[in-house]
Amino acid sequence: MRCPFCSNVDSQVKDSRPAEDHVAIRRRRLCPACGGRFTTYERVQLRDLVVIKTNGRREEFDRPKLERSIRISMQKRPVEPERIDQMISGIVRRLESMGDTDVPSSVIGEIVMESLARIDTVAYVRFASVYKNFQAADDFEDFVSELRPPAPE
Repeated sequence: MRCPFCSNVDSQVKDSRPAEDHVAIRRRRLCPACGGRFTTYERVQLRDLVVIKTNGRREEFDRPKLERSIRISMQKRPVEPERIDQMISGIVRRLESMGDTDVPSSVIGEIVMESLARIDTVAYVRFASVYKNFQAADDFEDFVSELRPPAPE
């Protein structure tokens, strides 16, 4: 593993332990050249996924991009970071186990929305506002009204 401080190509593993509910391995490393310490995470990757965008463009699946968008929707919400990490790992596992390496972005968006809806409705609405490209306050109102149970008569 390349050292992020001095770019030395060799580093020593000082400590390894399970992370993210045993879905990843956290490794503490030491660079023998500069003495810098850093952490890496190792995850199982079943297959290389390709995202098919709505315009037909293809790009490699980017887990950090998925993580960023989910964390933005979860900002200042009372959800533990570990729960968010578990959700992200679950989404990635679900995508990898679908059987096909080409995954439409719409499928990813629906899976993320489904996961967010179970954890936090505010984060769900935030994510949906970007994913569904809301243009006006009426779009929010229509979407939120679908979330509310019908009023008793």
